[in-house]
Amino acid sequence: MDLSTTYLGLKLKNPIVPSASPLSHTIDSMKRLEEAGASAIVMYSLFEEQIIHETAEVNYYLNYGSESFFEARSYFPDIHDYNLGPEEYIELLRKAKKSLGIPVIGSLNGITAGGWVQYARKMEDAGADALELNIYYIPTDATVRSTDVEDRYLEVLNEVKRTVKIPIAMKLSPFISSFSNFARKLDLAGANGLVLFNRFYQPDIDLEALEVRPGVVLSDSHDSRLSLRWIAILKGNIKASLAATSGIHSANEVLKLVMAGADVTMMCSSLLMHGPKRITEVLQAIDQWMMNHEYVSIAQMKGSMSQKSVADPSAFERANYMKALNQYKQDFNW
Repeated sequence: MDLSTTYLGLKLKNPIVPSASPLSHTIDSMKRLEEAGASAIVMYSLFEEQIIHETAEVNYYLNYGSESFFEARSYFPDIHDYNLGPEEYIELLRKAKKSLGIPVIGSLNGITAGGWVQYARKMEDAGADALELNIYYIPTDATVRSTDVEDRYLEVLNEVKRTVKIPIAMKLSPFISSFSNFARKLDLAGANGLVLFNRFYQPDIDLEALEVRPGVVLSDSHDSRLSLRWIAILKGNIKASLAATSGIHSANEVLKLVMAGADVTMMCSSLLMHGPKRITEVLQAIDQWMMNHEYVSIAQMKGSMSQKSVADPSAFERANYMKALNQYKQDFNW
């Protein structure tokens, strides 16, 4: 079977790409992912805060006001828990490009435009094949309008585009009031790809220790439904590549998302739980499914289940919503 696909203009041997995670902290682990069949790797994120702040300044802002409420202190991270510093990150990326035979995508995580985006140029100079911009932003100020949030994304994108020539993918939040319109704005602004979606790790409260616990809960396959829906809606309506992330654990999710229109599917939680061998297992299952269903290539199925041929996608979504609720009612057997 021909599993090749194209993402951000890069020709990839299959649609499975490990997303930004601790799995890219060492050359050895990245090599193991490549040997297992990964077609590209997104390196873990370099944070804006790591670049523009000295340790003392970061600690000041992270702890400002926290002494007012003892219970609040545990919410803020320790600066020493951050990843490697900016220069070490660039050096690791440079070594990865020399050691691997697959594309390496750098990752920048920030929320404002500014001098920190110059590290996009350093990533390009280190050999990055593309760049993923991860704008992890929760607008807690009630005076901030939805257009202000969108403008922040666009400002960062424009700033980085002025800095580098390599392709840029935007990793997005689903919490945008009119997501189709926003995706179109990013597309017109020159984003080469959209990564759907960023997961917001919800904090919890430990009632015994009276501490805020920002722990990570790994995804499950149901989390892929959100990207499935929006990729199916966007396919054919924008030029940018589409990547699905979150909830991709098996061949089933990969196949569904490709049929919806995804160019690649990004795995993380499943790899953290099962190791690199999971990629090999998923690729073998994809190959077998395609053989059983008489598909010869990924290109043949890509977008075959998208909404690009639906005259009114909004009406289509409401019809499916009504159908789902009625089905649940029929299955209610108390």
